[in-house]
Amino acid sequence: MLRFYFLKAMEKEDPEHVKFMKMAIALSIKNVQKNIGGPFGAVVVRNGKVIARSANKVATTNDPTAHAEILAIRFASKKIGNFDLSDCVIYTSCEPCPMCLGAIYWSRISKIYYANTKHDAAEIGFDDKFIYDELDLPVEKRKLPVVQLLRDEAIQSFKQWQKSDLRIEY
Repeated sequence: MLRFYFLKAMEKEDPEHVKFMKMAIALSIKNVQKNIGGPFGAVVVRNGKVIARSANKVATTNDPTAHAEILAIRFASKKIGNFDLSDCVIYTSCEPCPMCLGAIYWSRISKIYYANTKHDAAEIGFDDKFIYDELDLPVEKRKLPVVQLLRDEAIQSFKQWQKSDLRIEY
């Protein structure tokens, strides 16, 4: 157990990891100083090289999905021409929110390094706890009403997808 902890501690302090994390943190600080968006930055690295980076741009783009991690994933996927980022890691200045965590999983990024915690973010007004709490509830008990409509029509696209020779699995 001690050996495992020691190896994890060594990995965290590896100069390469520190370098990329400092990039993500610098993006978050610059974002605040230039009033571009929230205090969040993210860097996507592939084979030891930065392939994408971004800071939060929610306020300046009026796009609630313009979180640093989401934008960095979009830029990385565009740059390599593939949605599968399984040979990449992400360095983010804060523990990812549920939306960003979902995007990281969908992109298949192999590892997340983060600096600030979700509790640190909550202390300055970025509290995602309500989302985590909502996800634990049955759909009918959530605060946001969810209504299923026209499933019989919608299922047709799923059936076509299953039969299509043109589909791209992801």
